[in-house]
Amino acid sequence: MIDAVLFDVDGTLVDTTYLHAVTWWEAARQHGLTVVTAEAHRAIGMGSDKLLDAILPPDRDRSGDDAIRTAHAVLYAQYWTRLAPFDGAADLLRACAARGSRVVLASSAAEPEMRALRAALDAEDAIMAATSASEVGQSKPAPDIVRLALDRAGVPADRAVFVGDIGWDVEAAARAGLPCVCVLTGGWSRAELRQAGAAAVYDSVRDLLSGLDTSPLNP
Repeated sequence: MIDAVLFDVDGTLVDTTYLHAVTWWEAARQHGLTVVTAEAHRAIGMGSDKLLDAILPPDRDRSGDDAIRTAHAVLYAQYWTRLAPFDGAADLLRACAARGSRVVLASSAAEPEMRALRAALDAEDAIMAATSASEVGQSKPAPDIVRLALDRAGVPADRAVFVGDIGWDVEAAARAGLPCVCVLTGGWSRAELRQAGAAAVYDSVRDLLSGLDTSPLNP
């Protein structure tokens, strides 16, 4: 019995993955560091606490990390008013809610960014609750965000499903005891997501919505 559906937001419901990759690349460049954009892409979905270690040299002067994070935040904020949800995203949230599932946004975005993402989604009537980066100790692939979203939903792990787009989502969900359904919107392949342990993989948000009756999200 599925009583709650928890959704990653960046790259899953809203088309932001490559915006983040480019703005991390530019933030590093502004501080004299070279980042391969493809490597930045593969780290998207981690919080900045883990992402910088994944894309920057381990022997760097870490005293500059906060300045790089700030630069990224400023660069990415320029897109806030232009963020676009994936086709069917709001409809999917409403369809889950209409079936009686509690819809919780499980995001590690900072609160101001989360407001921009929710504005882009324009589905407040379907959203029961949401999380933000300031509320947990560690970002994905640690399970903290997923566990917090479960708490907000008020259901045990065996009665919830997580929806994401990358391997870090699958890992975080598994560590919290949830199956993870993925969409191919974050740049990870079907084979990679399956290998990571995804319970099901759909081409797009619209594809998941179309197949909702037979998906793991069906209560």
